[in-house]
Order: sequence, then C-alpha cells, then structure tokens
Amino acid sequence: MEAPLIREAQLLDQGIQALSDLLGPEWQVARRPNKSSVFDAALEVRAEGDSTYTQLLVEATQAVPPRFVMERLVPKVQLLREVNHYTNLLVIAPWISSQARDLLQQNGIAYLDLTGNVGIRVSRPAIIIHTVGAEKAPRSAPREISRTTLAGVKAGRLVRVLADVPPPHRATDLHRVSALSLPYVSRLLEILEDQLLIRRKGRVVTDVDWPQLLRARAQETSLLGHGAYRGFLAPNGVPAVLQQIPQLPTKSIGATGEGLSVTGSYAAQRFVQVAVGGQLVLYVGSWLNIDDVADELGLLPVNEGADVLLLNEPDSFVRRRSEFVDGVQYVAPSQAALDCLAGPGRMPAEGEALLSFMEAHPQEWRASAKFPGPVQYGGLPRVQD
Repeated sequence: MEAPLIREAQLLDQGIQALSDLLGPEWQVARRPNKSSVFDAALEVRAEGDSTYTQLLVEATQAVPPRFVMERLVPKVQLLREVNHYTNLLVIAPWISSQARDLLQQNGIAYLDLTGNVGIRVSRPAIIIHTVGAEKAPRSAPREISRTTLAGVKAGRLVRVLADVPPPHRATDLHRVSALSLPYVSRLLEILEDQLLIRRKGRVVTDVDWPQLLRARAQETSLLGHGAYRGFLAPNGVPAVLQQIPQLPTKSIGATGEGLSVTGSYAAQRFVQVAVGGQLVLYVGSWLNIDDVADELGLLPVNEGADVLLLNEPDSFVRRRSEFVDGVQYVAPSQAALDCLAGPGRMPAEGEALLSFMEAHPQEWRASAKFPGPVQYGGLPRVQD
C-alpha cells in the first residue's frame, strides 16, 4: 500500500516541533508572518532572555533530490544572502538522502527530516545541531521519494551498462543492450538525473558519475539478499578450491565454465590488496544446484565460520564482461565493486579500494567509447516490468 503524502501544513508543524525539541526549553522557536511567497514559513529562533535571534526561512518539500538542491535551493540561498547575510534557509522534508544532505551542507543550507537527519549551523546566536536518522527512505515515506529505486534485478542491469560503457547513451541503446523495457529505462534515467548520477543533454546521457552510481546501487541492495546462499568450509583451504574449479566436469559448471563465477573479495584482489584471503564468494548459475556444486568441490556445510559462500546468481547479467583467469571465471570489476560495497564484514572497504583503482585506471576495465552491441553483453532474457 502506498504511503499517504504528508500535507505541507503537517510537515511544517512536525518539523518545527522537532526543531523546538532539539533546542530544548531554554530556546524559543516562533513562527513569524511570512512576507515572501518564495518560502513556506519564517521562524525566529532565540535563546530565552537573549535579544539576539536568527531568522530561518523554511522550504517544506516532500522530496529533496540532489538536482532539486542544486537547481532550486542553491539559487534561493544565494539570493537570500545578498539581501540579508544573517537569514538562513532551512529545508524540512519527510526524508533526505545522504547525497542531498552533503550538498545542502556544502552550500550552507540547514536541513531537518522527520527521521532524525538534522544539520543546522548558525553563527548568531551560536547553534550547531547534527544528528543522524534513517539512511534509507522508510516505508512510510511518500511514494514520490521511492517510486523507482536502484534496488532489484532491472536496476542492476542498467547500472552495470552505465558504469561499464562511457557515454553518450540513448535510452534506446540502453533498452536494446539491457533487454529492459524502454519505459522502465526512461523512468530510471529520470531518477538518476534527479540524483545527479547522470547528466543529459536533451535525451542523450552525456555524463555518468559511475563511482557514485555504484555506491548508490549498493546502498539499495545486499549481496546476501540477492537470493539463496549457503555457507561452506573448504577442508583444504580456499586456494585449493580455486585450483579445483577448472577440473570440474562440464555438468557441474557448464560446457563453457560459466556456471561458477568469483565475486567479492577474491574478485577485488585481482586489482587491489586490502587484506589477504577472506571468504570466497561464488555465484552459481541458475541451472545448477548449490548442494551438487558443493559436493563436487568437496565443501562441508557449516552454519558459522564459512570460508566459501555459494550464491544463486540473481541474474545472468552478473556475468557480463567477466574474464577467465587460469580457468576460473571472475566477474567484471564493476560487478565486483558492487558486490563488495553491498557485502558483509570488510568487503565494503575492499569495494572502496577497488573503486579507487577503477577511477585511476579506467582503461583496465571500461568498454570502448563505442556503445557495444547485444552480442558483447550476451543473449539476455527480457526482464518483466
């Protein structure tokens, strides 16, 4: 069921009450006549018994995408400072993403959301408030905030293409290569543009902030939440498992060896070395049985202390642009970075290290500037909307 929108008056009341509660009884937060049609409310904030006060002009909004911050709020606050240097802008919303909060902070705009994310810094009188609330949009958030997200199989495909292939991109190209419906591709591109993860000129994607795009995707998903997985112990150690994979019969890993693909720590360690070892994470093709693969590899099922994880691959796209090394298939760096960032334990740190390598050496992993045809991404089944 869709969450009902919070009416503007209710949003203002709840936000002002939250600010008053944060400041405590020794401070006064009073609404003043709003002489401007540009802002939703004017607040006067002062300490009890102090003649010094600050004025906060309030922008109450249902959603605060980064593009809204840069194109709507920043020009407002710049104009506001030209008129009165000591008047501040406060944004109140049901929820504000971490990326939007960073942009607000960089531009000196105060913010408060109803989940507890607050960032207010005023010089006269001295007020500094910084609290952290929800990092993900709560289910109670209005539909406009989470109508289309970077979670799910479909988004994963589009993120990989946008990261792997340098722009320019047209929606029709992305639709053709990803085997996603054109309406879905168009909707997600709109969301990514609002988040400043892509930039477009007309209908053409001209720039992709692929490191932030991969991070944003990882925040919306979980490596171990993709599908069924099992933990195992390798009696002879993980290196022995890697040596054994190329020797498996074709019925265990497929005629071309694509049935097993390494991701996570061991995929990242091909390029960066944050720590030695770690869990071996293997995607298992959808046509294979995890227990049968474990038997072939001589793995022992365990509930704790697993050094090998076998995961049902959520989509064949995780194997796109993979590479075989010594007979073992490794996912592409973009997929490895995604899985590490969305993984448990030390894996997010390995994902960040891999991203740094990828930024420094794009020629090592990105496709050519020419948009690839479907053959290069394999024969993909269509994903239903």
